[in-house]
Amino acid sequence: MLIPFAQSDAEEAIGPVLTECRIRAAEGYPGIKARCGEFERHLDPEDTSSPLLKLSIAIVPALSLKPEPDPFVPIAGGPGGASIRFYAGYAQAFESIRRHRDILLIDQRGTGQSELMACDFGDEIIEGQLSVEETVAYARQCLEELPHDSRFFTTSVAVQDLEALRVALGYPALNLYGSSYGTRVAQHFVRRYPDSTRSVILDGVTAPQIALGPEIAIEAQKALRAIFDRCEEDAACNEAFPTLTDRFEVLREELRTRPASIEIANPMTGELRSLTFGDTELAGTIRLFSYSPNTVALLPLMIDAAANGNLQPLAANFLATSEQMSSQLAIGMHNAVVCTEDAPFYGETEPGILEATYIGPLMTEALTAICSTWPAGIIDDGFHAPLKTDKPVLLLSGGADPVTPPAYAMLAAQEMSNSLALVGKDQGHGLAGQGCMPDIIGEFVDAAAVDGLETACMERLFAMPFFLSFAGPGP
Repeated sequence: MLIPFAQSDAEEAIGPVLTECRIRAAEGYPGIKARCGEFERHLDPEDTSSPLLKLSIAIVPALSLKPEPDPFVPIAGGPGGASIRFYAGYAQAFESIRRHRDILLIDQRGTGQSELMACDFGDEIIEGQLSVEETVAYARQCLEELPHDSRFFTTSVAVQDLEALRVALGYPALNLYGSSYGTRVAQHFVRRYPDSTRSVILDGVTAPQIALGPEIAIEAQKALRAIFDRCEEDAACNEAFPTLTDRFEVLREELRTRPASIEIANPMTGELRSLTFGDTELAGTIRLFSYSPNTVALLPLMIDAAANGNLQPLAANFLATSEQMSSQLAIGMHNAVVCTEDAPFYGETEPGILEATYIGPLMTEALTAICSTWPAGIIDDGFHAPLKTDKPVLLLSGGADPVTPPAYAMLAAQEMSNSLALVGKDQGHGLAGQGCMPDIIGEFVDAAAVDGLETACMERLFAMPFFLSFAGPGP
């Protein structure tokens, strides 16, 4: 429901004009009816003489004829993902909320249709094939290609956009849902605008105290170890793929010393590609496949096939995920966030820790190289302090999440006096669409309370059995 715009002291004096539209997860996907428009904000919110940005917004109206006054606001991860496209891809998870509330969407500045801050980056960037010097040169070239000053595309500025939009549309308060990096945005919004917040869901929680970078390789290694342990404990998987850990290490070493040259059809386009597949490509594929229990189910089979000389399944999935990343991640906005909020706060990592992981120090070294030349942007005081709030907060974690484990949720919640942390056994990164979770989050938003939630159904969350062949899982 759109509430008439109320005048205030906020920077925006005129509410956005919205027209009928359809939003989609990607081209070719079914459209969802919405009302779309542009919301103008200054590049520097503190300087009204700075250029105006046009931020893409959408409202998916509530199904009720008399909806609640406070909308539900999904915030995408990344950093660099677009919230409108994110919601369209996961809309079914939020249908119970939409019965009574508008879904309010804004592509965070620098993402989607909101002054996209993107640069072309090829396989060599994704594959980590560039030297430090080449990576720095790429970062400088990217900066030159960007349409705006990247210093104003950080979380501390983005939450001001969301608050201004709330005021312009006349909504009294917001129900926030953050996914992955979006949990950082949601927490900071509550920190800065507590009176504008009714409830918060954090799914795949990034704790403010943690600068993401070195920890990614460490947590990914723990998750892979847990996958191998699950396979070993599963009689059928262990029989089909014995000594999986040892075979994976042998495969890594072989690809490190002798990367394979592969001719393969791009699974997204059908175009025949020549691909060099080494240990960095292996690591990238394994990490992204660890995000979901559905793709985890394929990992032992694909590792076994590769160890037996068939790299085609791993290579095909590497190409598919690489193309998906390059098309959906706004790398300029991503770098603006990481080089302001993460890289400057990297501490010393114990010698040998990163080298002992299957990812290694490559990711941290690449981010450090990029951020050595990327300008740091706007960051609020106290940004990395744990959020202290009495607002109702529901924290969701996958027990097998390779990037934001349950421990991060506990760290984030240490000063949340009205919170509940839930963990999905053998689940990955993001729980909203899994099993009975849509019912739980719907109940939570309706009540804006953590007490009395029916959560026993989480014991029945489904984790796909391991595939024993490419025909599917065992009986």
